[in-house]
Amino acid sequence: MSASRRSGTTDELGPDEPERDSSAWGGSDLLAALLDGMDAALCAFDADGVVTHWNREAERILGWSADEAVGRRGLAGWAVRSADAEEVEARLLSAMHAPGRQVHEFALLTKDGGRVLVRTQSAVVRGPDGKPAGVYCAFSEVHAQIDLERSIALSEALFEDASWGVVLVDVDLRPAVVNAHAARALGTGRTSVLGRPLGELLSQGVEELESALQHVLAEGAPPAPAEVWVTVRTSEGERRRCWRSGFLRLASPLAEEPVPLGVGWLFQDVTEAKQGEQEASLLRFRAQQLHRASRAAAECEDPAEAATVHLDFALAGFADHALIDRVAGGALTDGEAEGPVRLVRVAATPSGAPGPSRLAGRAGLPVRYAEGHPALQCVERVGALRASAGAAPAPEAREWALARQWPRTRCTPCARCCAAGAGRWAS
Repeated sequence: MSASRRSGTTDELGPDEPERDSSAWGGSDLLAALLDGMDAALCAFDADGVVTHWNREAERILGWSADEAVGRRGLAGWAVRSADAEEVEARLLSAMHAPGRQVHEFALLTKDGGRVLVRTQSAVVRGPDGKPAGVYCAFSEVHAQIDLERSIALSEALFEDASWGVVLVDVDLRPAVVNAHAARALGTGRTSVLGRPLGELLSQGVEELESALQHVLAEGAPPAPAEVWVTVRTSEGERRRCWRSGFLRLASPLAEEPVPLGVGWLFQDVTEAKQGEQEASLLRFRAQQLHRASRAAAECEDPAEAATVHLDFALAGFADHALIDRVAGGALTDGEAEGPVRLVRVAATPSGAPGPSRLAGRAGLPVRYAEGHPALQCVERVGALRASAGAAPAPEAREWALARQWPRTRCTPCARCCAAGAGRWAS
């Protein structure tokens, strides 16, 4: 409970006036409810230093009830040690003659004889005439105040100086607060991103990211970070990035039951590291495949069989399809440059379904390659050559592949496949 007593006041009800209904919501009831609902402990003193108000939080911290506290003059002997009382009371009551709020720290006594270090904020209370009529003092345990200040400082540091992205997403999965690092990663400003759907910021990876956010809202934070590949829309174009992300469900501390406020999303760009890991993994796999291919080919007596076996083993690490052509009439030398070069198909992998390489070219008929074909360039350079359609649209990339007699794949030839190295030729 909370109690209050104003020094020098008398009962406003006269002897002949009817008593007011005690169930009515009066000003004193409202004041008591407000005092008891405060998170901070509060006490008040009149101009003579008599305690006039004492709320539930003050009772919780010190153990003194409102009935025991209200009406006492000063804090000496019960809430403060007698030796310290004069200094403490002087510091509290000095707020009547000082502008603004005064902040102090000192030790108070609990009812069971213990001591509690508190931080107080005191300010003047003025009467109807504008003159100082007393002082109110809000106080809390120092460690609780320090925890609050640390939380606030951490929040400000995360949204200003953090070296990783921090985004607060509301329950509608839209950014509510974004720090500077996250804004740069998203290719936009801190304010322009607020309230926008994630689909306007990302062209790929939106479904995976929104699914993760919805899971966190429903189930809570995952036990480990997740790596999400996204494509970010920027003014310079689209960028493919990998973000190692951690998620935290945010709940209101003011509700009795957890009420989700959104999700805290922290992420770090690990694109270069992931690409390095993928390239290193691919190189290890290719080296293993080449080793196996060499050992398998060494057991073959027929050179043609050895070539196809080597191709079958090595193909998995390099391309989807491959073919072997030989120069008609035998190997070329530097002096032999007369007439066009003719190539005869020796073996090729099946283009419709996976399977072993098939020997071909027993008739010795040359393959019809147009001038400038990558296969002919391999012969001229006596080395490997990479050819691709570049960033051409899908229809143009398909025409480019068909014009060069590219083996048909289970997917439609596109610029992305070609750019990834699907167009490899070897002499």
